[in-house]
Amino acid sequence: MKAFVTGATGFIGASIVRELLKDGLDVRALVRHGSDTRNLQGVTVEWWQGDLLDQSALENGIRGCAWVFHAAADYRLWTRTPQAMYRANVDGTRNVLEAALKAGAERVVYTSSVGTLGNPGDGTPGTETTPVSINDMVGDYKKSKFLAEREAEKFVDRGLGLIIVNPSTPVGPQDIKPTPTGKIIVDFLNNRMPAYLDTGLNLIAVEDCARGHILAAQKGRIGARYILGNRNLTLREIFAMLERITGRPAPRVRLPYWPILLAAYANEGISRITGREPLIPLAGVQMAKKFMFFDSSQAVTELGLPQTAVEAALERAVGWFQANGYLKQQ
Repeated sequence: MKAFVTGATGFIGASIVRELLKDGLDVRALVRHGSDTRNLQGVTVEWWQGDLLDQSALENGIRGCAWVFHAAADYRLWTRTPQAMYRANVDGTRNVLEAALKAGAERVVYTSSVGTLGNPGDGTPGTETTPVSINDMVGDYKKSKFLAEREAEKFVDRGLGLIIVNPSTPVGPQDIKPTPTGKIIVDFLNNRMPAYLDTGLNLIAVEDCARGHILAAQKGRIGARYILGNRNLTLREIFAMLERITGRPAPRVRLPYWPILLAAYANEGISRITGREPLIPLAGVQMAKKFMFFDSSQAVTELGLPQTAVEAALERAVGWFQANGYLKQQ
């Protein structure tokens, strides 16, 4: 059996590819011209040239594939050209799903985000059914992914075998960009994290997240959403884990929220003028106001989502960053 994977060179996408290959599936990976393919070095896949806005390339690439995993996304906390993010995340999702429908794919797993879900914000974990609206979305990334989910849901009514998965915060090796969470780990390793905000995240090993995608294709209910997460942790608890793993001291100073928010607004204004990414992304600070805690029990119960210890996942991430040149010279 063959699977088509978008975003195959990214953090989650590359892990999906590796898990599919472990299961003996053939993989056709969508890749843009000039993409960084380091994440799949030494891995045998069929490369398929194209992008999310090339409908013909998508349809031809998916033809003959039983499963489609749409993991590609423009994931940035700040962009000078938000319209490009909406084209990739909203229009691109519509194009992939339209192509999958026309090509006759049996199962399609769309990678959304817990950022599109309802979140009480008081530490109570959100679920797949927690009420939410577009007005709850902070920043263009979350808004674009929320709108993309609404587009995806339309294809279920058109007969597409679609399952939506909502990963929380994956951590582990091969985070080449790195993701915003990976950058937190790298900054910690480079002693650039003197203080922290009082917030929280739900962490999951990236390999478990990838396995959750495959389990969704195998066992997921058509039209359902599944939170792919594991453990809810405050940022302070995450730094305490990193301290135990590395022996480096965790930051002890908790920053007040409102002065950081004002600094983020100032950084945002400067970035609009210079075009450079802000040192303090406004969307990131606004997101940090809520504890991003979620309940993944539905995926655990219905799909058998693995729950590898997140401290082990952090340890693998640290080891990978250390071995691949992400640390400054001490």
